[in-house]
Amino acid sequence: MNIHGKAAAAVSSTRFLQDLGHQVPSALRLWSSDRGPRTCLAWKLVRNSDLPMPQASEWRDLDPSRMQVPQGNPLLLSHTLQELLARDSVQVELVPEKKGLFLKHVEYEVSSQRFKSSVYRRYNDFVVFHELLLQKFPYRMVPALPPKRMLGADREFIEARRRALKRFINLVARHPPFSEDVVLKLFLSFSGPDVQNRLKEAAQCAGDEFLTCKLAPRAKDFLPADVQTQFALSRELVRNVYNSFYKLRDRAERIASRAIDNAADLLTFGRELSALGSDTTPLPSWAALHSSTWGSLKQALKGLSVEFAVLADKAAQQGRQEENDVVEKLNLFLDLLQSYKDLCERHEKGVLHKHQRALRKYSVMRRQMSAAAHGREPESVEQLESRIVEQENAIQTMELRNHFSLYCLHQEMQLVHAYLPLTSHILGAFVNSQIQGHKEMSKVWNDLKPKLHCLFVGPNSTLTPPRSPREGLSPH
Repeated sequence: MNIHGKAAAAVSSTRFLQDLGHQVPSALRLWSSDRGPRTCLAWKLVRNSDLPMPQASEWRDLDPSRMQVPQGNPLLLSHTLQELLARDSVQVELVPEKKGLFLKHVEYEVSSQRFKSSVYRRYNDFVVFHELLLQKFPYRMVPALPPKRMLGADREFIEARRRALKRFINLVARHPPFSEDVVLKLFLSFSGPDVQNRLKEAAQCAGDEFLTCKLAPRAKDFLPADVQTQFALSRELVRNVYNSFYKLRDRAERIASRAIDNAADLLTFGRELSALGSDTTPLPSWAALHSSTWGSLKQALKGLSVEFAVLADKAAQQGRQEENDVVEKLNLFLDLLQSYKDLCERHEKGVLHKHQRALRKYSVMRRQMSAAAHGREPESVEQLESRIVEQENAIQTMELRNHFSLYCLHQEMQLVHAYLPLTSHILGAFVNSQIQGHKEMSKVWNDLKPKLHCLFVGPNSTLTPPRSPREGLSPH
């Protein structure tokens, strides 16, 4: 068996539109197969230090519904983006008051629409919850948590972490296997003390998904023959799409930031006009001839600050809306793509690496047994035979885990594709924000224009507003 497999082709593109126009449709066909079940490997669980082993009590506590084999091809998922988003909507807000006698910490109010609950959680509660998800679902996309800042945290960092925690918990709450797990329900609804211990107790009731899923020993039967090739193609596709979305997010951040900076500049501009209009410095005698003109100008300038404040507010609203509806949704999809990339690494460095290590150990044992047989050492031969049988069982178990890991990777890739229509939501939000923002600001600018007439005083006190750029052009 070739562990690594060979990729038939490498998907290469750095352009976002090319990713969506060419790569995605072809990738939607990845890992699909109409092949019938093949011969199933026997499932033997042996005691091995590298594998989580279920205790007798764990088998009794398993949820029977989780052990049922679904009808049809269980490898294929039919979830749409609307169905995933409808599973739950979780809000994460900062609690204004910091608690703690000596060591102050940030607390979050986590509200679940699905469970109709509102609980308080600290960052360390999220950390424990995240670790338990990785233990129970090692072959699924578990989004990463934002980093913990050790030496204090300013307001900007705390807000960025709040947004990241909100993205994390929503991706988890909408993930099909996670959403049905008791650990998630406890995290979102348990309001009693010591939530971390309650989470750990709940997670101890069963082993990881490989031990609780009845399909695990049959995972190979549902995988396509070219699974390794499709895995390589899917991994390359996700890498390219991630790079394109990363650049889109970077530009969207800059656009939203410019709108907020524009708001600050407009507000300052208006304040300076107001300050100029409120100036009480006496007019020198040299300018006595134009005293009435300066007085009229000051009065007009002072009144313009209101309109510029409105313009600043409109620009700030547009920037905040694009941060929430465009940048955050891009970040959500990037978090999902990154979790798939992390899962691929866990597959290669975890179960695949252990499988290869078990095969090497088995090869060494066979050589040792051959040497012991030639040396006619019955006790050594018997001990080696026992160890070889144990190692063969371990290899078989690792092969089953490897197939189940690929099975889960296949399903997780389908979830990534289910989230792809989010692109249209993002582009729609961006276009609508630009249209609405420019429309509202254009109205304020148009309302401001008539108020400028008193500023333009020409010869003999006649009003001469400035001409438009087109009027100033000389004909050819």
